[in-house]
Amino acid sequence: MAGTEGREWWRGAVMYQIYPRSFADTNGDGVGDLKGIAQKLDHVKALGVDGVWLSPFFRSPMRDFGYDIADYRDVDPMFGTLDDFKALLNAAHGKGLKVIIDQVWSHTSSDHKWFHESRRDRTNARADWYVWADAKPDGSPPNNWQAWFGGPAWTWEPSRRQYYLHNFLPTQPQLNYHNDDVRAAIIDVARYWLSMGVDGFRLDVANYYFHDAELRDNPPSGDPSPALPRNMQVHQYNSNQPETLAFLAKLREHMNGHGANMSVGELAPGSYALMHDYTRTQGRLHTAYAFDFLGKWPGVEAAAEIISQWREGPDDGWPSWAFSNHDVTRVTTRWGEAIGAPPPRAAPLFMALLLCLRGTVFIYQGEELGLPEADVPFDKLKDPWGIAGWPVTRGRDGCRTPMPWKDEIMAGFTKAKEAWLPIDARQRVLAVEKQEKLAESMLHTTRKLIALRKASEALSRGGFRVVEAREDVLVFDREAEGERVRCAFNFGNAQASHKLEGLPNLLWSIDAVVTGGRVVLEPYSAAVIQLG
Repeated sequence: MAGTEGREWWRGAVMYQIYPRSFADTNGDGVGDLKGIAQKLDHVKALGVDGVWLSPFFRSPMRDFGYDIADYRDVDPMFGTLDDFKALLNAAHGKGLKVIIDQVWSHTSSDHKWFHESRRDRTNARADWYVWADAKPDGSPPNNWQAWFGGPAWTWEPSRRQYYLHNFLPTQPQLNYHNDDVRAAIIDVARYWLSMGVDGFRLDVANYYFHDAELRDNPPSGDPSPALPRNMQVHQYNSNQPETLAFLAKLREHMNGHGANMSVGELAPGSYALMHDYTRTQGRLHTAYAFDFLGKWPGVEAAAEIISQWREGPDDGWPSWAFSNHDVTRVTTRWGEAIGAPPPRAAPLFMALLLCLRGTVFIYQGEELGLPEADVPFDKLKDPWGIAGWPVTRGRDGCRTPMPWKDEIMAGFTKAKEAWLPIDARQRVLAVEKQEKLAESMLHTTRKLIALRKASEALSRGGFRVVEAREDVLVFDREAEGERVRCAFNFGNAQASHKLEGLPNLLWSIDAVVTGGRVVLEPYSAAVIQLG
């Protein structure tokens, strides 16, 4: 049986992402909290996952819902207390679950005490802790960099008579990693949480730590129909700087001194080459993920190319994969609509693909239920990105709505009369309580697939080889220690088949049969087959 014990427990592991605001509310204010997560750990444990990734729960003004941190070492009262977190950590460890926490280190909130001091003048002790620059002679910003949420990446600060950099919201000023004291302060934050017992970090936009010290203009992207100004340029100089790798190597040194932990970097938007750079050798990130599978359906051939690019040597790095998270439309809707698959077929099809991939897997809360994207009307939106981009961009609220535990008005999420985001009735009918009672539900399907992956060394840690990738059919092999497992998927609306060799044993399927030396795949179906 495959395992995830020891120093490399993360290799091949299945992690469950929890968005604390929307998981479970215990104090009746309509917002999820740490005690709610602790109360629902049995659900997480029953899935068979190895651990959880907790999105930010730190003290914050919540202008970007926790990704604008005002105190790296404290829990926001909205979610509870530091003691509540310690109790949650102990409870998770007691159930054999690892806990990794989000760390947003590229920027702070403008409410952080560091920024309050830095913005005061040009001579204070933290004057150089953020990225400050003089205006051009005509008063315009120092260069052409564009922020991800729209508009220039620079805001004028009257106190200093300078601009400060923010790659995201103006209330998220960029830390200056060229400053030795900043890097030391961040390492100290890492040490604080590792000493408390967390099992690692998910590093938000880890490729945005350093900026080009010369502040050179970004080149144009040539995008013919950009949704936002940010898409009109290649982010060559405000991200992906070589100095970042040296900092991550230093972070890895400190992490290595705190037991068996992991670091997973979000590389935005990222690519295979970037993922490889950030994870190769044993001295950078343990693993990383990019946005290859967090956007539009890539198609079979492109998907095969993406997952085939990873070399398999000991120093070649290790990928992570996610199809959904708190920033993108849920995969059942995003990809399901693209291939024409109804949600009951799309959900298990994509979950099977995810859990058969080589790498570490991240499942976003609600994906085990097959939740579609929620419909959030404009007057209920909270996401600043969605509000600013409406109706072209609806933002991220549709994937952040409360977890449905019961089929009732507030979905068993809260006792309040209203949750922080509205609950979509299409999600409520897919509640955990209902699916527990249905043997063939998406919830039970997810548990079976995770159990299958964990029971197989080939599926959890084995090699990867594409066998067939044409039209709507994708077939690949996973192999380790003499065990070979063939994974076959039909993403089209017509029946397909694939020839098998040896003595095939069907381990799991959605509407697939093995007969006459072939696997026959009905529309939107999948099969996992052991080859003898």
